Amino acid sequence: MKSPVHRCRDVEHARGQTGLGDGAGVNCLQSEQRIPISKEFITSSSASAMWFIRDACGIVCAIITWLLVLYAEFVVLFVMLLSSKNLTYSIVNGILFNTLAFLALASHLRAMCTDPGAVPKGNATKEYIESLQLKPGQVVYKCPKCCSIKPDRAHHCSVCKRCIRKMDHHCPWVNNCVGENNQKYFVLFTMYIALISLHSLVMVVFHFLYCFEDDWTKCSSFSPPATVILLILLCFEGLLFLIFTSVMFGTQVHSICTDETGIERLKGETGKWGKVPCWEAMRMAFGGPFSLSWCSPFTGLSCKKSPPEHVTVPQGEIIKEDVIEIPLN
Repeated sequence: MKSPVHRCRDVEHARGQTGLGDGAGVNCLQSEQRIPISKEFITSSSASAMWFIRDACGIVCAIITWLLVLYAEFVVLFVMLLSSKNLTYSIVNGILFNTLAFLALASHLRAMCTDPGAVPKGNATKEYIESLQLKPGQVVYKCPKCCSIKPDRAHHCSVCKRCIRKMDHHCPWVNNCVGENNQKYFVLFTMYIALISLHSLVMVVFHFLYCFEDDWTKCSSFSPPATVILLILLCFEGLLFLIFTSVMFGTQVHSICTDETGIERLKGETGKWGKVPCWEAMRMAFGGPFSLSWCSPFTGLSCKKSPPEHVTVPQGEIIKEDVIEIPLN
């Protein structure tokens, strides 16, 4: 997915800024004089490499997510479907549930292992800024935490320890930020989890009705108490995740349509950029015109190994100022 052109500024550093230098003759710019640069930045110098956040809490949450899906898989197959006397019912529901579960886990894996839009780290050097060939009067903004030049609408994540373009939030369940490059996979993950939760709840209801009408010892290969406990736990899990993921899915689709991330809404940064129409924003987030590929977490995957993209960043000392005026002194 190609990202839109990003201007190198950030409103959280523009507020309360009164000076642009350390007294070495740099003139003070008023907020209306700060012209953001219109230069496109590559997301990361390791864009072709595997992306994985080494966060203990996130890794545990991701493992729990997979275990909960596998538990639902176990109950659906071995408690409800294999004991059903209706072969057609078992085959149809087994194929449907397993397909949705596979797509949910694939979406989770893509959301977790895709670079969300990380900005190159430590490129706030005089040499690098001069290589951008900016015009006098323009300014760039440096993140004081990761020492990177911040594009417009980028925010620093304390867990990823990077600035992320169009960062919506950091989700421990996918052990990653939800940003410009992986928002589609997060949306698909919440959608498929909601669908398998709804599907499992419907099957639990039908299985309870079947067991009440028939002998409990014949409606499952497990004992009646074990069957009831397993079904109640699945019902509780399905109901909880159906509500949670449905809300997250709706929130993410609303953020895409309004071209406004969750962190921008939280910080009150609305109306500071030119918003795109809803359908255009959906096409940008899902990677092209509407098609079945919107529902696939495998778009963009290739078995061919492409040569790594190296970003030539001129070496130099990190600039101390957070707001840097062009030309540099």
